[in-house]
Amino acid sequence: MQMTRPEVCPAPPPRILVFIVAYNATTTLPWVLDRIPVALRRENVEVLVIDDSSPDNTFRTGLDYVTSHRDEGGVTITVLRNPENQRYGGNQKLGYRYAIENGFDYVALVHGDGQYAPECLPDLLAPLIAGEADAVFGSRMMNKGGARQGGMPLYKLLGNKVLTRFQNALLGTDLTEFHSGYRLYSVRALQKVPFECNTNDFHFDTEIIIQFVRAGLRIKELPIPTYYGDEVCRVDGFKYAWDVCKTMLRARVHEMDLLYDRKFDVGTPARSYELKLDYPSSHTLALDAARPGSAVLNVGGNKADLSPELAARACQVTNLGEHVTVTPGVESIAWNLQAAEFPVDISRFDQIYLLDVIEHLHEPERFLEEMRFAARRHRPEVVIATANVGFFVTRLMLLFGQFNYGRRGILDRTHRRLFTFRSLETMLEQSGYTVLEMRGVPAPFPLAVKVRWVNRLLLRVNEALLKICRGWFSYQIFVRAQASPSVHHLLAHTVESSAALRGECLSQG
Repeated sequence: MQMTRPEVCPAPPPRILVFIVAYNATTTLPWVLDRIPVALRRENVEVLVIDDSSPDNTFRTGLDYVTSHRDEGGVTITVLRNPENQRYGGNQKLGYRYAIENGFDYVALVHGDGQYAPECLPDLLAPLIAGEADAVFGSRMMNKGGARQGGMPLYKLLGNKVLTRFQNALLGTDLTEFHSGYRLYSVRALQKVPFECNTNDFHFDTEIIIQFVRAGLRIKELPIPTYYGDEVCRVDGFKYAWDVCKTMLRARVHEMDLLYDRKFDVGTPARSYELKLDYPSSHTLALDAARPGSAVLNVGGNKADLSPELAARACQVTNLGEHVTVTPGVESIAWNLQAAEFPVDISRFDQIYLLDVIEHLHEPERFLEEMRFAARRHRPEVVIATANVGFFVTRLMLLFGQFNYGRRGILDRTHRRLFTFRSLETMLEQSGYTVLEMRGVPAPFPLAVKVRWVNRLLLRVNEALLKICRGWFSYQIFVRAQASPSVHHLLAHTVESSAALRGECLSQG
């Protein structure tokens, strides 16, 4: 019996939105619409024109075009008008939101002044449809000399190249142009970035590039012709360049975790902290404090895992934390640090490590007091590292009205308590601990600056400044403290020793 193969239904063609931003485009809009290639005049394609509250007849012109071409069939044309002017970036947000809410697969941004050739749309769409890119940008700089031949003024060409080189250097990209307005996006990719948080101004295009790069989305460039006609330029070049530079620097500072900006919080944040062992850091100080042969409780084992290094120093290590790292030869216990009772006998440990822990606790005082009580008469040494909220960068941010939490760093969003040297020392003393050592830790420049000689120089400068004023120039605070027995245990000890002494006295008659 011959088996027949089931028929496979072909996948429906992707839905494409050609989105035209228009402002005072009465004379150019029909020309742009006429130039949309025949290959895109299909049922799966829609043309969306959004007039950004133009004072001329752009909206009426769009409606008249739809009426006069109604009998031609093919592509659907929708014309909308913003009741209030949203500006270039705000108008883009509306178009991309329209694409998302109406189930389109791809959206192509075209300008209503005709500066970007609609004839290129099929070629620019091809990499998206083939799954080769998440965004495709038309570049006027890929063909040498093409921009000048197309009428781009020399000062704009030079400004474009200088800004693009600056942006590539900060972002780690190699795009030929950041400033083309010919953009095509996968709608699925747009849903992965917070583009609605972006500016409504012209540097919206820069911000969405940063978001795509930081989110690990693929950008492909293809050459497009340059056209400069008699259209009115509405971009203040100096303001635009200044806005672009500020945006790039802000994104870089955000990436260094010195400042938080919601629109650049894309991608997957780091789940753990990196070990910092080849330069002065809280980790190197903590390892230097380890006593060979001691029993060490490493609390918060989900942080940078020091346990292998501690074990290499002949320490008997127990990891304790919510998401502890499983390390061969090291006891690991999962435990919620906010729980009421410790799952181990604290009195059997000689040293207790609390690196990047106390700032995450709801009540660090209570935690320290309960740990001291659980140690009974034992006097373990506590090794603590925490962020210094008095670091000069934080002070400068406050000076200029900035105080916001970020993904990591001193103002990590998961931090519940912030400390200075004085407040940390006071908390330890009031919780029953004697401070043995308190030191400042320089900023982890090698994590932020990849050029070795530069980050080493910055570390040396930071270490020198620590000697002048540790409260200002310490990125972290490192403390060694010793727990004192609680009054409860001291009383019990007094009662026991008094009973023993009484017995001796009675035996001696």
